[in-house]
Amino acid sequence: MVGLATARALAIAGYEVLILDRESVIGSGISSRNSEVIHAGIYYPHGSLKAKLCTRGRNLLYEYCKERHIPHERKGKIIVATTPDQLKNDIPKILSHAKRNGVNDLHQLSGIDVRTNFEPEISCYGALYSPSTGILDSHSYMVSLLAEAEEHGVTLALNANVENISVLNSRDIATADGRISVHADGMILQCDNLINCSGLYSGQTASWIFDSMKEMNHNSSDFDKRKIPCSRQYYAKGNYFRLDGQKSPFEHLVYPIPEPGGLGIHATVDLNGNTRFGPDVEWIDKDIQDPSTISLRVDPARAELFHTEVKKYWPLIQDGALVPDYSGVRPKRGHPDCLESPSVSADFHIEGFREHGVKGFVNLLGIESPGLTSSMKIAEMVVKLKQAQYL
Repeated sequence: MVGLATARALAIAGYEVLILDRESVIGSGISSRNSEVIHAGIYYPHGSLKAKLCTRGRNLLYEYCKERHIPHERKGKIIVATTPDQLKNDIPKILSHAKRNGVNDLHQLSGIDVRTNFEPEISCYGALYSPSTGILDSHSYMVSLLAEAEEHGVTLALNANVENISVLNSRDIATADGRISVHADGMILQCDNLINCSGLYSGQTASWIFDSMKEMNHNSSDFDKRKIPCSRQYYAKGNYFRLDGQKSPFEHLVYPIPEPGGLGIHATVDLNGNTRFGPDVEWIDKDIQDPSTISLRVDPARAELFHTEVKKYWPLIQDGALVPDYSGVRPKRGHPDCLESPSVSADFHIEGFREHGVKGFVNLLGIESPGLTSSMKIAEMVVKLKQAQYL
């Protein structure tokens, strides 16, 4: 999704763009396994890329959906306090933090307000209401991005499995068609610019680039290997369960108070009126580096945990009402079991030449939620990083 938005933005800016997608259809990776929520930008650390790109990207996304007739709806979100302590301590903190992030439309509700005017079946001591939170048809969004990108000359190559990437040295560049060499399915492609929007595989893509830089400058006294950025990503699986055999009890999205690594097991109502709960946070072993080895099966036994968490704000949930739906995997910059890694809530990692020293390379790591909401603003940032290289 971010890759498609970026390809579109680069093409509009005048670049010749080739998209390499390892899958047989677009958007079949992590872009197909999210909750399709347009986030308001409430929780992210103040001043972070997540906060800035989400709040600005949200408006761009709503405008784009309206202009291109992409199905979407401003459903609104209720963040519920299910204990007196959460009402006293967490709700004011979230409200204050949201204002610092530029989210100024939150309304505080009493428990009676929630039950009377918003969600009759929700039990809580109070809540915050976010009218800017919404949902969209993410597949339609991606199809629209691709169509517009192709209108501006973008070429899409499916089933293009990249096997290695290297930065060419000055001698190679003299006889090459670009600074960077990409090996994909037995072919060698050379380009001046490479944008790493590989999702779960972005760490591998970045490591190829940086390893080739180390090898190229092995004997150079001017080269400081310590300045080569860390390209490692970790993974957190998120499982979803759906409400089976009954009409959705909610008109809005319903969120608990956030938990470390995620936003808690929340309720999302899609454009068809179906309700799903999740995701939870299931950390993948810190030593796992190949995301293709991660099982996407949802363990039915996790339904008990989901049921317990959902019952805190929806006490009328029936036993056996939840059935496994699907799961997704988030690329993370940090891991709770890896002390040398960044925080589990580490920011987006978007860097150009000035940060890593590889001309023509823009590196995106840890693009998880709110990646969908931020996608158009991330694309704008990538274009600016590219243009800055030539100023």
